[in-house]
Amino acid sequence: MKPTITIEYCPKCGWLLRAAWMAQELLTIFSEDLYGVTLRPAEVAGQYSITLGEEVLWDRKREGRFPEPKEVKQLIRDRIDPERSLGHSDR
Repeated sequence: MKPTITIEYCPKCGWLLRAAWMAQELLTIFSEDLYGVTLRPAEVAGQYSITLGEEVLWDRKREGRFPEPKEVKQLIRDRIDPERSLGHSDR
């Protein structure tokens, strides 16, 4: 079964558009590899995290910043297809 990405974002902080844009990026690159991307409004203020199944790939509070799309793409690729080239995102 293909994995699902979940992006949990703080709606009070106005991060829905950021989360939706990241979802679009991931669905564009991994359209054949993912079951889907779920956007989930967080109940905790300031939350922005990205999970692959049960694994937290990125947590804004833990990392102290938002991820660059390139970083997220590489994290996902490394888990679902490590041999895959991401083209310019690998540079």
